[in-house]
Amino acid sequence: MINIAPDLRQNLIVLGYLFFSHNYIALAYFCGMILGIILSVYRPSRFATFILLGFGLLLFAYEYDKHIIAGLREQTLKSLITVTPHYRLMRLVNLVLSDLLPVAFYILGWGMIFASIIFAGVKLGKKKN
Repeated sequence: MINIAPDLRQNLIVLGYLFFSHNYIALAYFCGMILGIILSVYRPSRFATFILLGFGLLLFAYEYDKHIIAGLREQTLKSLITVTPHYRLMRLVNLVLSDLLPVAFYILGWGMIFASIIFAGVKLGKKKN
């Protein structure tokens, strides 16, 4: 075992805790994606594909909402509105990028996971008959 100073050991434990507490939702979605990849490689099906895509969309929605949205909104507004202020366009960009897209990604991600469960249930129903 590597000899580590007690304060460094404690700092590493705190680092691990803070990393997990900050990213636990993204880690759960990532584990779902890994499950989807394993299922797609082992036994390709609509179920596996929709699981992979659903958790991928949920992970993207989480990261979009947490990190991408502010920069994208600012960059889009700076590109579209140069000299004269266009308040309607500004409200439309804010509505689409800040309100509609995060909800759409979230609903689409969970919708794909729900659809995968429906496909699996239909497939099981056909096997029993």
